Amino acid sequence: MKRLTENKIILVVRQTRLDELIARFNTEDQARFYVEHLGADFSDYLLEDRTYKAAISQTEMILAEYGRVQMLDRQFVPNFIFGPNDTVLALGQDGLVANVLKYLNGQYLIGVNPDPQRWEGVLLPFGVSDLKLLIPEVFAKHRNVKTITMAQVQLNTGEKLYGVNDLFLGPRTHTSGRYAIHTGKKQENHSSSGVVVSTGLGSTGWLRSILAGSMGIVSSIDGRSGKIKKNQNFAWDADHLCFSVREPWPSRSSKANITFGKVTANNPLILISQMPENGVIFSDGIESDFLLFNAGTQATITIADKQGYLIT
Repeated sequence: MKRLTENKIILVVRQTRLDELIARFNTEDQARFYVEHLGADFSDYLLEDRTYKAAISQTEMILAEYGRVQMLDRQFVPNFIFGPNDTVLALGQDGLVANVLKYLNGQYLIGVNPDPQRWEGVLLPFGVSDLKLLIPEVFAKHRNVKTITMAQVQLNTGEKLYGVNDLFLGPRTHTSGRYAIHTGKKQENHSSSGVVVSTGLGSTGWLRSILAGSMGIVSSIDGRSGKIKKNQNFAWDADHLCFSVREPWPSRSSKANITFGKVTANNPLILISQMPENGVIFSDGIESDFLLFNAGTQATITIADKQGYLIT
């Protein structure tokens, strides 16, 4: 089949739940036995897998008409070198879009929903059937592009990590981690379960969950409204980030006055680890892709030095 252009398209896919079960139990039959032995419905795993695999085949066939297609599994994205003119397409859930976007540097990203009956897809405005019209428009630069502000953490070790939705800094396990926190002219020592820094894109995710829990506690204690203000969700291209301290513990050696605030280009958030071990930093819920955050490590969090670009 003759393709219309020589443009390169990177199709990013992921493993299904069934793929992960087979990797664990070696065969589909053994995976079925395990799931059904526990009384669960194995047919849903099969339906999800079959639907997704069909979407991959259809997507690859359509894309091959318009350019050179390279399929890339999500696990290899962190080490993949994207070309400056590559067009990247993420076929999966919202999390796949966020996970891919932070590794791009100016390339356009298209989020495609492979299973609209299953996934709501806030970051997946397109279906597979839209690609025949969409791809030529993207190549011709006739589509709108949404700019995404990302978070960035820079360590005094020279290491750097980006976050599209959020960054987490704290203990690896569900224990208290110790660190010094600096914002503006304020600073104090903390003992908490970690700090979450959210972007505008992530403000409807982990940040919303933290706020809902906090407001619910306040409401149950003094009867105030437990509703979250609408303006707590901020724009995807906002010029600031928002940080939240989880479960701060006030004591003789730690305080809990700095618990929530903004991070801007001129007002970074600085954390200095006081944890001898098990301190980590990860982004967008991917705990396997982390930086060590142990004693003496200084983390400076600010607006990223690059932006993401989503086709809309």
